[in-house]
Amino acid sequence: MSKDVARARRYKRHARVRAKISGTAERPRLCVYRSLQHIYAQVIDDTRSCTLVSASTVDPEIARNTDAKQKSDQAEMVGLLVAKRALEAGITQVVFDRGGYKYHGRVKTLADGARKGGIKF
Repeated sequence: MSKDVARARRYKRHARVRAKISGTAERPRLCVYRSLQHIYAQVIDDTRSCTLVSASTVDPEIARNTDAKQKSDQAEMVGLLVAKRALEAGITQVVFDRGGYKYHGRVKTLADGARKGGIKF
């Protein structure tokens, strides 16, 4: 399967998931994007179309600690950081948007890290 076909299939899965879930002010959407090198997480209020908090492996808080860590450990750190920032912003509950990826590996580890940080799904 070529990259373009795989990417199109992920977009199709993501659109199917997004048709069913939406973030509100009371319960925003925790969206995950995963690339080969990095992982990104955003808490989004879809009613206002704005990002409330975000975290990624590119953030300076995490980037300096990721040199010798595996990608799944980095994903857990991103989950903990996005949970910390969300709690500071007054967000305690979210809807999880896996972005068309399988709920497995780094995506699952990020979700578990966010749960450890105090966010309820």
